[in-house]
Amino acid sequence: MNRIYLDNAATTAVLPEVLEKMLPYFSDLYGNAGSSHSSGRSARHALEESRQTVAECLGCSPDEVYFTSGGTESNNWAIKGTAFASREKGNHIITCATEHHAVLDTCQWLETQGFRVTYLPVDHYGQISLRDAEAAINDQTILVSIMAANNETGTLQPIEELAAICRDRQIPFHTDAVQAVGHMPLNINLIGCDMLSISAHKFHGPKGTGVLFMRQGIHADRLLHGGAQERGKRASTENIAGIVGLAEALRICCEDMQNKCRRISELRDLLLQGLLAVPGVIPTGHPVLRLPNICSISVRGADSISMLMQLDMAGIDASAGSACTSGSTEPSHVLKAMGLGAEDVKGALRFSLSALTQAEEILYVLRVFPDIVRNIRRSSFESPE
Repeated sequence: MNRIYLDNAATTAVLPEVLEKMLPYFSDLYGNAGSSHSSGRSARHALEESRQTVAECLGCSPDEVYFTSGGTESNNWAIKGTAFASREKGNHIITCATEHHAVLDTCQWLETQGFRVTYLPVDHYGQISLRDAEAAINDQTILVSIMAANNETGTLQPIEELAAICRDRQIPFHTDAVQAVGHMPLNINLIGCDMLSISAHKFHGPKGTGVLFMRQGIHADRLLHGGAQERGKRASTENIAGIVGLAEALRICCEDMQNKCRRISELRDLLLQGLLAVPGVIPTGHPVLRLPNICSISVRGADSISMLMQLDMAGIDASAGSACTSGSTEPSHVLKAMGLGAEDVKGALRFSLSALTQAEEILYVLRVFPDIVRNIRRSSFESPE
């Protein structure tokens, strides 16, 4: 059997039809979208056509779509840009303890610049309390940034309700939707958010391309200075091939999304039920309000590093959490914030599926996983420690 890739929350394969759509912009149609000649106009047409596609998929105006280098840049721009643009109004930002580091580290840096940040706690499922969020707002609050779905557990946050609270208080609301877009229906008009971040490589598009949706009327300082690209708000020559790939990948993901989500959910449930049949395996994250493609567990009596090595040797790609912190020796800040004990954090595993995942792959994982856990536990028991 070929390798089984179950780390789609880290990145996804570029779909063949997405790559096919991108290829001309690496060769014949290589013009700069800022040039006035025919080649430049062709690139500009592809840029604006892609912007229109993204807007239709997200349910917003093309004028509210700004292309970036990915989710990290989009989050930085939304948070830093809004913070500095609103400094005369206040200096207080609200976020969540389980956010991606692209948000947490940005907020922590802003604290060194004179801003105050409230990090909302979460319950044992990883959800914030709307009551806590509302209570944290004060007359100095200039931004609330809460992710749509957690990248480690898949737990969904009540972003529509949060957006409504912020709208009533006239406070901009940003959501990091990098993990959610392409894996669940999301319509910006229904959510009511003011800013939203996405990244193409999470939904079968290319790496290095993303979007910041910024509602008309929202003021955010520029993050990058230089040229007048993206209507004067984001300098840098546009990555036309990447942008075309992002738009095509998003268009494909949004087609028949309900049925796609249903199929992936069924495979995830098959995987989760089989994993939970192994003694000492517990689920992490919300049991219902979660992404359809993430299966997050903890295995007592086994450590994630050993399990990942054994899975790798069995031809299975999985992870212990965010790929962005895979080189860190620190335990998951997400699971710690959810109140999991040290043993459960140590045994954390994340399997993440995509539309390309097949049932026979899940069944293979379930065949080999019990022996992997059994061998690791036996080895640990026999260790002189």
